[in-house]
Amino acid sequence: MANNTITDTNFKFPNQKSLYKGKVRAVYNINDKELVMVATDRLSAFDVVMPKGIPYKGQILNQIATSMMKATEDLVPNWLTATPDPNVAVGHLCEPFKVEMVIRGYMSGHAAREYKAGKRILCGVAMPEGLKENDKFPSPIITPATKAEMGDHDEDISREDIISKFIVSEEDYIILEDYTRKLFKRGTEIAASRGLILVDTKYEFGKTKDGKIVLIDEIHTPDSSRYFYVEGYQERQDKNEVQKQLSKEFVRQWLIANDFQGLEGQTVPVMSDEYIETVSERYIELFENIMGEPFVKADVSNIEERIEKNVLAYLA
Repeated sequence: MANNTITDTNFKFPNQKSLYKGKVRAVYNINDKELVMVATDRLSAFDVVMPKGIPYKGQILNQIATSMMKATEDLVPNWLTATPDPNVAVGHLCEPFKVEMVIRGYMSGHAAREYKAGKRILCGVAMPEGLKENDKFPSPIITPATKAEMGDHDEDISREDIISKFIVSEEDYIILEDYTRKLFKRGTEIAASRGLILVDTKYEFGKTKDGKIVLIDEIHTPDSSRYFYVEGYQERQDKNEVQKQLSKEFVRQWLIANDFQGLEGQTVPVMSDEYIETVSERYIELFENIMGEPFVKADVSNIEERIEKNVLAYLA
């Protein structure tokens, strides 16, 4: 099983300047010009990386993200230039903005938890009275978060604070907001065409060497987004039932049920091989629903060797 997943990478590519390891991706800087981003099979929840990898997860995330970037590049420029391997994306070296642009069409997840706790302002944005969990907002709200280092929690932040603390200039922030709304609108349309509702999502942006703002990282994946099924949504809301979700919320719920929310003093519960298999199957189901096409499993007999071979061939 262990060989069927990739949870860590330490490649040495030609002209490699540095290696940055995020929660899920490893990013190789090649010659200060381009980035080779490897999507591993690591699973992160509550800002904690789980001990075991999920088969095919990296491939699933990478293929959804690269496909969605191609489907939105007419609206918003992105960093992507090539996908030499099912787990790899290559693109322009960018200086990332230190905020995540979170946009919510529905009151779910973190927003619902805050609302239940009595809060009516999230990241400086007012949420109307009288909503119940998973209701649609009158119009989508942007609730940014600061980018945490590995092991820390992302923090909510308002537009005003981002600008007044010079995290992002006002001029750039206006562009980030505009791009976020455009991407969410397109993502919503793509989801609807597949019988899905794009509930909320996050986008990350960076600046290229020539100062152009582009979309980076992942987009519209089950790790960065929450989806509901259109069918039965309204009936479930009317009956106060839980919505059927396509996101990694099912993992979060399993962790909560096993007394883990990433809080101090809590230990990560052990995931059995059987449970990991079901998580992998869920991710494949997510892929097929979000993409509207069957998932084709890549050869995982030796993932590291395969990735290295494909990246070296591309760089050559």
